[in-house]
Amino acid sequence: MFKFIRLLILFGMLLSGIAILATDATSAVGNPRVDVLEFYGPVHAPLADYIERGVTQAEEAGAEAIIIRMSTPGGLMSSTERIVNTIIHADVPVVVYVESWAASAGTFVTLASHVAAMAPGSNIGAASPVAGGGEDISETMRDKVFEHATSWAGTLAEMRGRNKTAARAAVIEAASYTQSEALGLSEVRHWEELGLDGPILDPPLVDVGASNLQDLLRKVDGIEVTLHSGETMTLNTAEASLNYVDKTTVERFLMAISDSNIAYILLSIATLGIMIEILNPGLIFPGVTGVISLFLAVYSLDILEANWAGIILIIVAFVLFAGEVFTASFGLLTIGGIIALVIGSFILFSGSPFGIHPAVMAGVVIFFSAAAIFLIISVVKAHGTRITTSREGMVGEHATAVTTIDPSGTVRFKGERWNAESEHGRIEAGDEVIVTRVDRMKLWVTKKTDRR
Repeated sequence: MFKFIRLLILFGMLLSGIAILATDATSAVGNPRVDVLEFYGPVHAPLADYIERGVTQAEEAGAEAIIIRMSTPGGLMSSTERIVNTIIHADVPVVVYVESWAASAGTFVTLASHVAAMAPGSNIGAASPVAGGGEDISETMRDKVFEHATSWAGTLAEMRGRNKTAARAAVIEAASYTQSEALGLSEVRHWEELGLDGPILDPPLVDVGASNLQDLLRKVDGIEVTLHSGETMTLNTAEASLNYVDKTTVERFLMAISDSNIAYILLSIATLGIMIEILNPGLIFPGVTGVISLFLAVYSLDILEANWAGIILIIVAFVLFAGEVFTASFGLLTIGGIIALVIGSFILFSGSPFGIHPAVMAGVVIFFSAAAIFLIISVVKAHGTRITTSREGMVGEHATAVTTIDPSGTVRFKGERWNAESEHGRIEAGDEVIVTRVDRMKLWVTKKTDRR
């Protein structure tokens, strides 16, 4: 009986295996798969990690192609180079689809793609290197950086058979092209000033115009591409199924904190929390919050290539704010702290393509300046308040004579009996007295009516 049951189990397992193999075979001969990656926002290391993972995953799964949906204002050159190299060396065709704009770094990524596509209303270009907040880079670095970026854009365009002159103009003249201009369907405005060979781009800067992903799949179907390995492929995407590659929780988190405004706020919270813990040991919560924020801020600032001078100035600002507690500078340290905070905020991302939003900067500066001013007022009041603790705090307080004081006796002061000495004449038991001075364990007193 048990032998028969075992045979049935083995038979069932065999049927299951056959079913799985049949399913895999059906999938293999079914619709091809196209992976979709979403490339939105500034270019930084976490985004490059996501693109690299998506390309590797598509290669391992044998995807027909990858579509990168893109809309970016630009970003770090180092991360852009990683993404471009990933696309160039991919063993699967990469289609970049510009849904809104491909500015700066986005231009290089688009030029590197095997197939470049644009949606109606989108634009590409304005790839001139800039410093933080969109400001022009310094003259000393301008020639070197521009020469590299110009040469790189031209090389990528030439490699993919696209308009090299238009690609170089996107860097040299910060030229920007609409979908129809990039496709060579309409005249480029001010083409002579841009140094183009003619008003119509020939060859075009991009390959395909598509209104949505399904339209894109139909239009790139049949296009022949050459991979880095030298293998030539003809895209078969007309009936392809789309597989959206989601970001992992860690990738979403890292992308969220890799924002210049978030990094700036985290650094401020970190410094404030640690300072509060130092000034008030044992509170724990401010210290823990400060340390966690500090680690996150260090990661984010490193990813965004923040300026160390700005970081140091912001830390110095909070040190000066804290110094107001220990030193009666009556506002001088706080004024220095505010100046350091403002200057540090402005130069924090100088030299990088990121910047702090003016509203965020103003909010942080105003909040901490107000807190520092409140601290000054508290310190000034504390210096002006009569001491009410220890021996000095006893002077001027009232007591009651327990015995006759002539000249020595005993008084009751706040429930305690003290030896007392009269300053002027005899004091009867029960009389109210005022403490004039304290000498070790003896109070010198005078009768309340004796004071003038």
